[in-house]
Amino acid sequence: MTRPLELLAPAKNLECGIAAIDHGADAVYIGAQRFGARASAGNSVADIAELCRYAHLFGAKVYVTVNTIIYDDELEDTRRLLEELQQNGVDAVLVQDMALLAPRTSHLAPRKSILAPRKSIEYHASTQTDNRTAEKVAWLRDLGFSRVVLARELSIDEIRAIHKAVPDVELEVFVHGALCVSYSGQCYASQYCFHRSANRGECAQFCRMPFDLVDADGRVIQHDRYLLSLKDMCRIELLEDLAEAGATSFKIEGRLKDVAYVKNVTAAYSERLNQIVHRHPDLYHRASRGHCRYSFTPNLQKTFNRGYTDYFARGRRPDIASFDTPKAMGEFVGTVKELRRDAFTVAGTASFANGDGLCFLDADRQLQGFRVNRVEGNRLFPQRMPDGLRPGLRLYRNNDQEFDRLLSRPSAERKIPVSLALRPTADGFCLSGDGSCLSSGDVSVTMVISHQKAEKPQCENIVRQLTKLGNTPFECTSVDLPADFDYFIPSSQLAELRRLLVDKLSQTSHYSQTSHYSQTSHSSHSSHSSHTSYSLLPLSSPHLLNIANHAAAHFYGVDAPSAYELRPTPDAVLMQCRHCLRYALGYCVRHGGQRPTWREPLFLRLGDGRRFRLEFDCAHCQMNVYADANEK
Repeated sequence: MTRPLELLAPAKNLECGIAAIDHGADAVYIGAQRFGARASAGNSVADIAELCRYAHLFGAKVYVTVNTIIYDDELEDTRRLLEELQQNGVDAVLVQDMALLAPRTSHLAPRKSILAPRKSIEYHASTQTDNRTAEKVAWLRDLGFSRVVLARELSIDEIRAIHKAVPDVELEVFVHGALCVSYSGQCYASQYCFHRSANRGECAQFCRMPFDLVDADGRVIQHDRYLLSLKDMCRIELLEDLAEAGATSFKIEGRLKDVAYVKNVTAAYSERLNQIVHRHPDLYHRASRGHCRYSFTPNLQKTFNRGYTDYFARGRRPDIASFDTPKAMGEFVGTVKELRRDAFTVAGTASFANGDGLCFLDADRQLQGFRVNRVEGNRLFPQRMPDGLRPGLRLYRNNDQEFDRLLSRPSAERKIPVSLALRPTADGFCLSGDGSCLSSGDVSVTMVISHQKAEKPQCENIVRQLTKLGNTPFECTSVDLPADFDYFIPSSQLAELRRLLVDKLSQTSHYSQTSHYSQTSHSSHSSHSSHTSYSLLPLSSPHLLNIANHAAAHFYGVDAPSAYELRPTPDAVLMQCRHCLRYALGYCVRHGGQRPTWREPLFLRLGDGRRFRLEFDCAHCQMNVYADANEK
């Protein structure tokens, strides 16, 4: 039995969702109007329903993010939202708040959940639930989650170990896009500094700000650097290793990204997954149907990125951060060769177009950007000659006009191959579609049509009429007619037969297979969830800072909501990071670095003077960020 590999793409809106499907996604995730971890990326239930209808034509799925922590006065609205999502064909919801598994209130029937019935919609544990260990994944499985979205920080070996320990739950892993420096669900810096909660979908990007790094004596070790700003993740070269380790869904970050990003990145990863499936047809298959044709060549370097890293996939490495800038630099296109009064020449093989956006790091390592006004070969005329440009500087292109023009037009077509067969019946004809592309076997339609003997061969016209599948999701690969077929069928009736079959194919093409993971996890929910309590874990566990309503408090076995957003805790860890500044700067003795020359504790200092104490938890190879207890 082969295992499905799912490419999961982001959808900022309906347009992005449809583009993701057209460009090869097996599933998309999208935010509803409320309760998603990207508060500015909400969508109406009507648009989500339309996306479901389109995705299901290709056997693709739609997941909705309901993954913020929820306040008491929002539980009823959440219940209504979940009911509407189920009624409109959503395949799964991603959740963080365990109130969605707990009794609604104590005066209601025992164990009455605000979740919709589980027989037709699945529940995925968001990465916001901080999923780093096999123990946590097993606990979530026992609660009835069919899938767990793992922490971005895990290595391939750690993913493999989790899959080995908990083989009966789907594992979703991030493979591309922006990185949060803190473990997801464990960042309170935005709330502390700006009263904008990351756990409520309102992150203010604290980690993209410049800091000084100072020691206990006030000595500045690093000045005005983006010390917490990570490069973007790119694991396209590691998809096969991740699949072998047990990952079943490969997630692209980007619910705030535009449609061009979705098209390019989805197409690039879809092509790579197809190559893996082609090499290992006995191991894997794609989780949806249809093949894509593109009018462009996917190129990840041409899409927004801060430089790429595979993060901790193969263990700790020093180059995961972008200390110089949190902005996109794009692709390297050459070096500055010669300066003139209003133009300069570039040494390199890249070609340029009017309107391209270029950038470089100046002598102070500040990112400078400019627009190209006119191009003459390798001579570029900016709108204004940028300050700091000099021979030898490396140039990057973060806006490629030609590539953007390609993606601004229809750039992909996705079709499901189907072979047709036409046979006479006692009182008419039967047209069937080969069900190899479907989950429900062959599909056929019949029409009562009087049998008329053909006066001349009709096969060519019959094939021509039946293969006119036009803008449908299907394309005909062959038409099978009996060798002795000698009937005349008017073109109008052939067209009607074709229309009836396409309608039936569209209705029955919706994905109906249920993975063995889902079946197992649903059964485990019925036998385990009522007997499992997170309060069996130490009550000092970080989850306590994410309990925002009384239903969740009851679920965990604590007295009252204790969310950081409701009760700021002075000594709370604001961030838990696997990214470590000691290591990144070459001062981790455990990993072969030199001994530090500073006196700890170290502090991150914002431009306004606020400080944040760093704690190096070497036992867990982790850096924690605290508010400075001595601040006044």
